Amino acid sequence: MPIARILVVYGESRLMLIENLSDNKAFMRTLIITTLLVLALGITADVHGEDTVQDGRQLVLQNVYSRDITSLNGTWQTIVDPFDAGFYDYRLAESPTGFFKNQKPKDPSDMVEYDFSPAEQLVVPGDWNTQRDDLFFYEGSVWYKKDFSYTPKAGTRVYLYFGAVNYLAYVYLNGEKLGVHEGGFTPFYFDITDKVKAGGNFVVVRVNNERRPENVPTVNSDWWNYGGITRDVLLVETPEVSIDDYRFELAAGRYDELQGYVQLSRPVAGEKVTLRIDGLKVERQLTTDAQGRAQFSLKAKPALWSPESPRLYDVTLTHGTEVLADKIGFRHIETSGKDILLNGKKVFLRGISIHEEAPFRQGRVSNEAECRTLLNWAKELNCNFVRLAHYPHNEKMVRMAEEMGFMVWSEIPVYWTIHWDNPDTYLNAQKQLTDMIDRDKNRCAIVIWSVANETPHSAARDKFLANLVKTVKAKDDTRLVSMAMEVSGTDNNTSRVHDNMSSYVDIISFNNYLGWYGGKVEDCATRKWDIPYDKPFFVSEFGGGALYGLHGDKTQRWTEEYQAELYRQTLDMYNRVEGFAGTSPWILMDFRSARRQLHGIQDFFNRKGVISDQGQKKQAFYVLRDFYKKKMEERK
Repeated sequence: MPIARILVVYGESRLMLIENLSDNKAFMRTLIITTLLVLALGITADVHGEDTVQDGRQLVLQNVYSRDITSLNGTWQTIVDPFDAGFYDYRLAESPTGFFKNQKPKDPSDMVEYDFSPAEQLVVPGDWNTQRDDLFFYEGSVWYKKDFSYTPKAGTRVYLYFGAVNYLAYVYLNGEKLGVHEGGFTPFYFDITDKVKAGGNFVVVRVNNERRPENVPTVNSDWWNYGGITRDVLLVETPEVSIDDYRFELAAGRYDELQGYVQLSRPVAGEKVTLRIDGLKVERQLTTDAQGRAQFSLKAKPALWSPESPRLYDVTLTHGTEVLADKIGFRHIETSGKDILLNGKKVFLRGISIHEEAPFRQGRVSNEAECRTLLNWAKELNCNFVRLAHYPHNEKMVRMAEEMGFMVWSEIPVYWTIHWDNPDTYLNAQKQLTDMIDRDKNRCAIVIWSVANETPHSAARDKFLANLVKTVKAKDDTRLVSMAMEVSGTDNNTSRVHDNMSSYVDIISFNNYLGWYGGKVEDCATRKWDIPYDKPFFVSEFGGGALYGLHGDKTQRWTEEYQAELYRQTLDMYNRVEGFAGTSPWILMDFRSARRQLHGIQDFFNRKGVISDQGQKKQAFYVLRDFYKKKMEERK
């Protein structure tokens, strides 16, 4: 195993999970020897990871937008590099004088075969596919460069923060490598306090979105592989010892007690942190222990967050001159038999699945207005729940969903044919999972963490996913865990959902496209279901494609009428089955997919949206809206 990958686990409680993943004694010997080397050499950062590690603990930079930030968004100079000439030399060794050096000829005889020119620019945040026609299908490397000025401040640390880069990012500051991050949908950052200069600086990022079998996601998916720096880039300043992380929640089984912790960036004892919650008359001074952590438990009876009343409290943490402000809600989510309970009351999840695809213009969502457009459409559907598929969406989307009263399913891209036996692939998936939880653990709207979507059954897959579920439970036991399973077979007009993962998840979720990928729409009227678990079942996907404006008989595929009839029959079918606790049909809006190549109908769009890519509502939109309206009335 490469040493770089082994270092991923250092500083985190992941050794047990890796041991469970592999029974190979040689692998474990390598792991133990490497760990001892890490400890002996005092290595504290993963050369293949993004995390800033201080005193052996991975920093989180919780609630980055409440901190002292400077945006590096805007136009970045770029070089498209399909042969990676700026990264490798002609022997395919990593070049020490690559494009990241930003070299300029010193005299007319110097040979420099590249330059970051104002003529080649891309907007950040954004994907390159929709900014330049010649990059629409491009998968490879693009170099980004941004110049910025900085004035160092005494007693201040500064971090270079990326909301997300898809997929592989090599990051350099002033010609020196900061590190590497893998994974296209979670934040990462570097401590540049001792590297940034007074005055002018430049940051260069090599972004590569090539699909590889061992990646997460793998080579095979059903969404557009948007490459680029797709979320905010920020300079983040903090005090030398700062509030790094915190958590607020209701105590288990209680509605009159809050608990949580505040964690400093360094293990300093005796530091004072003032906690204030407006509206609850809470003001408490906390004192950190030897690990720089202050845990708390206090009496308070907040108004509970729910879709009908999404109450959020203004929470302030003060440590010296540092002030962090957040909006936090409080609720309980649990299951009882076949019911999902929100704050102790049975709830039906009236959901819709959403990709992070911009309405009207396509490409990655890049601003709050686009988030609000998508969520407003969900609100028009009478939804109280959104499945943010198939990867962690941007933090602004999650926060906005919470403010608008949507429960949220958040997912990592363990999708289809993952390399289940590859330890590196597992560590990558686990890292994306823990990063997602770290970022969003204070968002009460998130009620389900999902670890996978439509994965083929095998012993290796079961071990892989079971370990991911264990990771979730160890890190956050206040939410439900699920995954989008598949129907395991159909005999004698009875469809079965039998999956070994059912013993690990809290909700039996599955995708099924009866009437689209198999069977006929009219089969829904008589289909029976075998779901042999005393747990709620949730239909995470169903649906079919329709081109907006194409009309015909309800038996004619691709028409709005066909899609609408499929929705009617499918909803009626599941509504007759005991334990039906909700659904998130596929999908809110048509989205780009290179798999979808039917000319005149798909044209590289997945047309299963109930709304077109241009915001036009199809007939199925109104079928689903009316079904959810009836569900609302049943609960009154």
